[in-house]
Amino acid sequence: MREVQGPMAGTEQIRNIAIIAHVDHGKTTLVDKMLRQAGAFRANQQVDERVMDSNPLERERGITILAKNTAVRWKGVKINIVDTPGHADFGGEVERILRMVDGVLILVDAAEGPMPQTRFVTRKALALGLRPIVAINKIDRPDAEPMRVHDEVLGLFIDLEASHEQLDAPFLYTSSRHGTATTELDQPGPDLAPLFDAILAHVPPPKSDANGPFQMLISTLDFTTFLGRMGIGRIERGTLKVGDQVALLPMGAPGMVGPEEGVERSRITKLYTFDGLHRVEVQEAVAGDIVVLAGLEGIEIGRTVTAVDVPERMEGIAVEEPTISVDFIVNSSPFAGREGKFVTSRQVRDRLFKELERNVALKVEPTESPDTHTVSGRGELHLAILMETMRREGFEFQVSRPRVITKIGPNGERLEPYEELMIDVPEDYMGAVIEKLGPRRSEMTEMKNPGQGMVRMVFRIPARGLFGYRSEFLTDTRGTGLIHHRFLDYGPWAGPLAGRKRGVLVADREGAVVAFALGNLQERAQMFVAPGDHVYEGMIAGENSRPGDLDVNVTKEKKLSNMRTTATDDNIALEPPRDITLEYGLEYIEEDELIEVTPKTIRLRKRALSAIDRKRASRASRVADAS
Repeated sequence: MREVQGPMAGTEQIRNIAIIAHVDHGKTTLVDKMLRQAGAFRANQQVDERVMDSNPLERERGITILAKNTAVRWKGVKINIVDTPGHADFGGEVERILRMVDGVLILVDAAEGPMPQTRFVTRKALALGLRPIVAINKIDRPDAEPMRVHDEVLGLFIDLEASHEQLDAPFLYTSSRHGTATTELDQPGPDLAPLFDAILAHVPPPKSDANGPFQMLISTLDFTTFLGRMGIGRIERGTLKVGDQVALLPMGAPGMVGPEEGVERSRITKLYTFDGLHRVEVQEAVAGDIVVLAGLEGIEIGRTVTAVDVPERMEGIAVEEPTISVDFIVNSSPFAGREGKFVTSRQVRDRLFKELERNVALKVEPTESPDTHTVSGRGELHLAILMETMRREGFEFQVSRPRVITKIGPNGERLEPYEELMIDVPEDYMGAVIEKLGPRRSEMTEMKNPGQGMVRMVFRIPARGLFGYRSEFLTDTRGTGLIHHRFLDYGPWAGPLAGRKRGVLVADREGAVVAFALGNLQERAQMFVAPGDHVYEGMIAGENSRPGDLDVNVTKEKKLSNMRTTATDDNIALEPPRDITLEYGLEYIEEDELIEVTPKTIRLRKRALSAIDRKRASRASRVADAS
């Protein structure tokens, strides 16, 4: 962090803009090029690709999970840029970030066109009255059709009831890989200057009153060891200086807040703005700029910070409700405590509630059992990222099968969440996809076949119908298809859905896995374990090729013989085991199964480890169903 002396940066012109798009449409790469061309890096400075994706999970998965702030200067104007996630599961990040900006740069792939998340984020931006700029990206793709995509974006704006001003958005044609932009397809641009100029011309300066009493909404949080929790947001009104005393207002309806509501007073100890990839320490900031402030205990997303004498609360941040939930359970397996540092119910509980401070789209609720907490989120990936983050921090726990969050309709009927499922698939596999989605209670709403070998199909499907489908889809399409989905609405309960068609192999004792045992089993199963792995009774060791579960001994060793034969001396050739990831586990397990998550291992297991207990539970379930 650098300190700026001399004239205050807030005295210059400011533009605040968010870059929004569907996943993998090139947002982060474009920001990299904008930073370089605007002079944020030295000419000889070596910078990693996707420099904004600083989180290790982001780099591993190639997606943006957390919104990031940066800033560049172009022609004397400071442009604050927010790079937002493109995956639907992290829509909560996008929703709160949009409150900080005055315009959005909508990035659309020149081949794929508007996708489900494009619609979601664009709808949010237009509803807030933000001015859009459209960049049709990846025009260098061999299958790019920028004019078709241009028309599809305009159609999307009309569907979303954009204003006349928003419909008059400028269109640019860009290549984030090469760092070029142009307003005319037949006149390729050498750099991103047309994009920067469009931002200055079409994104309005922040509507702010620098002379009024200070007011700011906390839109996101950050944390450092030295300063603790810090709030990030845009100053809506007034001027803020280091050492100023401010009021931290409780959540509630907008308007003046009385002393009876519990106003907290604190003093600003540090103040930062953004410059390139750096936080720059300043002594003063004015209305319109995006800042980071430290010194406020109890700061939370959605709270308002104001001048002490004018405690006027701003409208809070509205985030769409979660649609699925899982149970986080203290690890009770025979291997509990061997690999994790944080294993108790109190440690897991405290970590989950700490996550609520930054993850506004998440909900955590206690249950009747002190060892179990229900965690609700926007999708399987949203919850899987939390689980992966916790296991890397040293936590050990178990999670249940995801379940949808239902509601009661106006007439007392049961409602469940529905998703819009968009699939791009080669024509040869179209029939297989439709066949698999039929039993999952899907309804096709649209199909496009441009005649280039790929078909786009759009379905309305219960969120439950997507559990376990992604792996099936990749198998059915030989990895050639693309699948995306987003929350659509709540609709009538679709009735029971068929579960997993195959059973599992369940280890019947504790011990080390032996190659000899796997060699006898692999002809009728896909294994999840390898020789040398340790298993316990009730742990799932593989997938049965037939319906129904099977108890097996994967620790069985070859009996010694005095007779030397070819058969006894043969080497055993084993197929590699299936890689069990958190996302795969969440899709795969049934109600009577759990995922055991530790810093080193992800295991699948039965809730009831003993074979006798599982038989009793199965009998009780059949009796309950019959009654």
